[in-house]
Amino acid sequence: MEEVDVEPTTTPIPGFDSNQKHLGFVWGPGDILVYETIYKASGGSAGGCPFVHEVRKDEDIYSPILRKLFNESHHIFVGLQRIREDMPSKNKKPQFVSISKNYRSVIRACMEELQQVAGIVSILLAVELIWNLCEVLFIDAAPAGSLVLHLLDWVRLHKADVDEKAREVLASESPAEHQAYWDVVISYVLQGRMDEARQVLVKQAALQPAARAMFKLLDNLLMKMPIFNPGETQTLTEFDVKWRHWREEVDRCLQDQSFASNPHLEDICKILVGDEDVLLEHKELLSTWYHFLVTRLLFSHPTVKPTELHYYAQSSMHMFLDTRSVPEPLDSILLAAFEFDIHQVIKDCSIALNNWWFVGHLTDLLDHCKLLQSHNLHFGSNLREFLLLEYASGLFTHHSLWQLAVDYFDHCPEFGRVYLELQIERVPLDTERKALKVIRICEQRQMTEQVRSICKIMAKKALRNNRLGSALSWSIRAKDAAFATLISERFLQDYCANGTFSDLDLIDNLGPAMLLSDRLTFLGKYREFHRLYGEKRFLDAAKLLLSLMTAKIAPRSFWMTLLTDALPLLEQIEVIFSADQTHELMFCLEELTSEKSVPNPDRPMQDEDIETTKIELLRLALARNLAMAIVKEGTVEV
Repeated sequence: MEEVDVEPTTTPIPGFDSNQKHLGFVWGPGDILVYETIYKASGGSAGGCPFVHEVRKDEDIYSPILRKLFNESHHIFVGLQRIREDMPSKNKKPQFVSISKNYRSVIRACMEELQQVAGIVSILLAVELIWNLCEVLFIDAAPAGSLVLHLLDWVRLHKADVDEKAREVLASESPAEHQAYWDVVISYVLQGRMDEARQVLVKQAALQPAARAMFKLLDNLLMKMPIFNPGETQTLTEFDVKWRHWREEVDRCLQDQSFASNPHLEDICKILVGDEDVLLEHKELLSTWYHFLVTRLLFSHPTVKPTELHYYAQSSMHMFLDTRSVPEPLDSILLAAFEFDIHQVIKDCSIALNNWWFVGHLTDLLDHCKLLQSHNLHFGSNLREFLLLEYASGLFTHHSLWQLAVDYFDHCPEFGRVYLELQIERVPLDTERKALKVIRICEQRQMTEQVRSICKIMAKKALRNNRLGSALSWSIRAKDAAFATLISERFLQDYCANGTFSDLDLIDNLGPAMLLSDRLTFLGKYREFHRLYGEKRFLDAAKLLLSLMTAKIAPRSFWMTLLTDALPLLEQIEVIFSADQTHELMFCLEELTSEKSVPNPDRPMQDEDIETTKIELLRLALARNLAMAIVKEGTVEV
C-alpha cells in the first residue's frame, strides 16, 4: 500500500563508517522512513551517499479535494453504527441498502465537483462502479428476475454517454441522417431501453415510407419485449413462459428474413435474440465486458440466478477481451464480485486502490449485513476492524481530519482504544484550543493518562514562553504537584523582583486546587493575605500571615519577605498583633537571623547592609508592638 508517486525528498546521513551495505526502515505515524548506507569495501571513504527516503501511504488523505468525501462518509459511518443489533433482519435490509446508496451519492457528488481532475475522477468512477455492484449482489441480494434489472440499472448508470450522444443527434437538422444515429439506436437496445430506442427509430421510419411496415414490425417487437416486474403478482415461471414466446416470435422474423433489406434493423433483431457474434461486433458501443455480460443476460438468460452469474461472467470476459491482453485490476475485482468472493474483492481493492477509505467503509457495511462473520485474521482482529484501524490511522496524520478518526477507533471494540491512545499523543498541539479539543476527547473516554500527558506538555510549553498563568493552569489540570511547585516558585520569584503578582484572576480563584502542592498552597494563601490587607481587614491578614510561618507552609527563603510584610501592620496606630503573636514573630525573626549569622562571601556588601537594616527595623517595630500589646491586654504571663 506504500508507494512513491514522485521523486522522494532525500537527506544525507553523515557520520557512518561501515564496509557493508545497510537498508532499514522506521515506521512513522503516517509514513515510512527508508534509509540506505553504501560504502566502498576498502579505503574508508564513502562510495555513495546515504539517503533517507520518505514513503507516504494514504496520499489521498492530504488531497483537499477529497475532504468532502472523508467528512460526509464519516457521518454515514456513525449513523450505521447506531442501527440496533436486536432489530429483525428484514427491517435492517432496507436501511443497509439506503446507507449504501448514501455512500454512493457522496462519491457521485465528489465526482461532479472534480471534473477537472481526471486522475481522481477515474478512481472515484471505479470505486462507485465496484460499490454499486457489491450493493446489487451482496447488500440488496437481488433474486432471479430482479437481478438482471438491477444489473441493467448498474450498467446504465456507468455508461451514460449514450444520452449525450442522443441529444446531439436529435438536436441536428436531420437526426435520421446523422452519422451517429444508428449507434444511438443500437446503444439504447443494448441497454434494454426499448422506449427510447423506439422514439429515435420513428425519425428513420418517417424518411422511408416504403419500409414503414418493416419499422412497424420491429417497433412492435421492441414494445412487446417482456420485462420482469417484481411488484406484480406474476411469478418468475409465468414471466419465463411469456419471454420464451416473445423470443420465438423474434426468431420467426429472422427466419422469414423480415429485415433482410435493412442491415441495421436485422442487427437489432439479432441482438434481441442474443446473437453473441452480433453483440461482439458492437464492442465499441458496449465498451466493457461487463456491459456485454449484462446485455447477454438480458436477451438470453433474463431469469439467471445469482449462483449462475460466475459462469456467464467468466465466459463474457474471455469472449470480450483479447486473449493476449492481461485483465486490468478492475476486471479482476468485478469478476470476483460476480463470483460472490467477497474477501477476494476486498483483497484486490486493498492492493489496487491507493487508500483504505473504500475497503474500510464497504467492509464495515458488509459486516453489519452479517456477510463477513466467518472471516477472522490470525493476529486477533477481524477484517472489518483491521481495515478501519488502517483507515483511521491514516486520517490521524492529517492536521484536521484526525478528529474524524476518533469515531472510527471508538467502533473498533478490540484494538480501537489502544490505537486511539497511541495516536492521540502524536497530534501536534499547535494551539491551546487544539489541546483543549484533544483533552475533551480523552476525558469523554476516561483516558486519564493521556490527559495528564497533554497537560504536562502544554504546561512546559507555556513555561518556556514565560506564560506563568497558563503554565500553572495546565499543571493543575495535569495534577502534577512537582511542576505546580516549580511554577509557584517562579511566581514568588517574580513577586520578589517586581513587587506584584501576574495572573491575579487565576491565583485568586485556585480554590481546592491549591492543595495540589505545599508551595501552591502558600502562593494562594499569600495572595489571600494581600487581598485581606487591601480590604483593610488587618486582623484577619495578621492571623493568616503568622499562620503561614508557624505552620511551616511558607518556604524559609520567603520568611524575610513575610516579616517585611508584617511591618505596616506592626506600625498601625491600633494594635493588630497580640502579645503572643508578637512573641511568635520575634521567635521566627531570631530563628531566621541565627541561620544568617555566618556572612556569605558571594553576597554584595550593599545587600548585607540592607538586610541588617531590615532586621533592626523589625526588632524595633516588634519591641514597640509588644509593649503596646502588653499595655492593651493589661497583664502578661510570666
